[in-house]
Amino acid sequence: MDSRLNELEAKISLAEDLLEALNRTVFRQQQQIDRLQQDIRALRLQLLDAAPREAGSPDNDIPPHY
Repeated sequence: MDSRLNELEAKISLAEDLLEALNRTVFRQQQQIDRLQQDIRALRLQLLDAAPREAGSPDNDIPPHY
């Protein structure tokens, strides 16, 4: 009975260590995801700023004398 109790305690201890390691991994991954989302937003803004204006807008129309 005592050995079974020790075995269970050892398994619980290992499970707690694994859970803590998984929690740290998930936390780091969420930080990475947050940073990547910020980068994507910044890149999207840069793309929108650099994109040419829509065809058909008055700025892109060819004057009639051409």
